[in-house]
Amino acid sequence: MFAIPLGDDGAELRPLEPWQAEEFLTHMDRGRDFIGQHIVLPDYATDLDSARSFLSSYAEKAATDTGRIYGIWDGGTLVGGVLFRTMDVAAGRAEAGCWLEPSAAGKGLITRACRVIIDWAVEERGIHRVEWRASAKNEPSIAVARRLGMTREGVLRENYPHRGSRADTELWAVLAPEWRAAKAEAS
Repeated sequence: MFAIPLGDDGAELRPLEPWQAEEFLTHMDRGRDFIGQHIVLPDYATDLDSARSFLSSYAEKAATDTGRIYGIWDGGTLVGGVLFRTMDVAAGRAEAGCWLEPSAAGKGLITRACRVIIDWAVEERGIHRVEWRASAKNEPSIAVARRLGMTREGVLRENYPHRGSRADTELWAVLAPEWRAAKAEAS
């Protein structure tokens, strides 16, 4: 298995696979309430079988080139992750997402990990458009989209049913030429 350093602080990005279901569940249990504020991921991993099933669904997506999931380890502990919830290589479109437990918040881990996977999608897979969807109330996720150089394209009103209510979703995106230009400018 590979690990990509996310800086000098020991944080790493690694594939998150079905055999890691127990570690994934333990991580979800540590951050369940925090993670579940805006996304349903903790609702999909409530016991070992459902955690394994969730990770297996992403193993299938990786095998069919329709999605990916990666964990973020900090000091050897799984503390969050990033993913391509959907990926359509033929259309050149992918939707990135993330989650993080509270102990890892505020360290820039999500932004650094997203830069790695977006760069891979654009440069290696030929993805032209990377989308980011966030609850309009999820200010940290919206801040990540901004740091990634994404453009806010609109709001999908009350489109996301979440734990008994409907939330607005902000749609953000970055296009491959914009991504490359921002990278060149930062160099």
